[in-house]
Amino acid sequence: MPRVQLTPTFVRTAACPEGAKKVDYFDLEQRGFMLEVRTSGGMTYYQRYTDARGRERQYKIGPADVLSLSAARRQGRTIAAQALVGADPQARRSELRAIPTLAELVRDRYLPHVKSYKRSWRTDETVLRVHILPELGPQCIDLIRAEAIAALVERMRQKGYATGTTNRVVIVLRHAFNLARKWRVPGANDNPTAGINLAPDVNRERFIDFDEAQRLVAAIESDENRVAARSIMLLLLTGGRRNEITHAKWEYVDWENRTLLVPLSKSGKPRSIALNAAAMDLLRSIGRESDNPYIFPSPVTGRPSPSLHFPWERIRKHARLPDLRLHDLRHSFASFLVNKGVSLYVVQGLLGHAHTRYTQRYAHLTADTLREAAEEVAGVIGAAGRGTAASGAHAGGSVPARNAT
Repeated sequence: MPRVQLTPTFVRTAACPEGAKKVDYFDLEQRGFMLEVRTSGGMTYYQRYTDARGRERQYKIGPADVLSLSAARRQGRTIAAQALVGADPQARRSELRAIPTLAELVRDRYLPHVKSYKRSWRTDETVLRVHILPELGPQCIDLIRAEAIAALVERMRQKGYATGTTNRVVIVLRHAFNLARKWRVPGANDNPTAGINLAPDVNRERFIDFDEAQRLVAAIESDENRVAARSIMLLLLTGGRRNEITHAKWEYVDWENRTLLVPLSKSGKPRSIALNAAAMDLLRSIGRESDNPYIFPSPVTGRPSPSLHFPWERIRKHARLPDLRLHDLRHSFASFLVNKGVSLYVVQGLLGHAHTRYTQRYAHLTADTLREAAEEVAGVIGAAGRGTAASGAHAGGSVPARNAT
């Protein structure tokens, strides 16, 4: 370990002795400061120090072809001073290196965890992959600030994304950072979403009327993709959720009791979808493939279609219903029932809702239904009035006036 007066000239001309892999030149001017020279010609500055436990440590400052000697010396003095007051610069560097990026946290901890219990984990994965990670993924989690998340959400709003989607970005990030704090992941001291409020949900209600239903049915019946068209028709006839219908298997059909089993519904429990006569006729009309368990298999893969996006786009365009979402068929199913006087409790059972409050949003009543209900009350009051008048006539022909006061 040769000791020399490190100067810019010495650094430029320093060489590794022949036969050695490297040599450390310790500075005579600054204790613990050294220059490592390797046989390859590479050179690196280091600072040695003693930590609070009396152990000798070595801190890598940086390469000599990037840092000047004076800058390296200043950094070395800072490191030695930190060690003198009890801090360990090397430990702090190790802590910083242990802090994961958001992409690493999601890949190594968050997604494996939510996959183990969360049925909607694919939604989280999509939101992360499409919206969050391209923007924030490369950043270490301790450097992600609320301002960056708010800016991401604002850009999404300007692009026309729905409130539910932008809120989902905040919700997923909030959950990920809360878990990171619970797991004591390095760098997860604060949750940057804490000061971000969710936007009020827009409860979009869209129900089709009789004329729209006629156009929709005609478009479904004429569509070229018969597998997708039949599954969409069954959605309209049953009020089922998309995956409940597209993932249905023949073994789930109870022909005698006219039900379709959903082994695992959104509530986490099995449920049965009631099949009306039209739904039963539709199922009987489908040619069953002997080697395929699915009712609506993709002609290409034989598996359920992951999305009905393209056939649905075509069908609603032909039906002249450009604003109608696939999930609105479920809304309309419930609306048809309520407008026919079916109890909300019955509708709740048909939709598979765990609580009546979820059914309440589907209880859309048309103006005609409301007027008819109001007329029913008028009829009852009118009948009661006629009954009172008749009783008075039988008693004496008139109702006596009150005495004047």
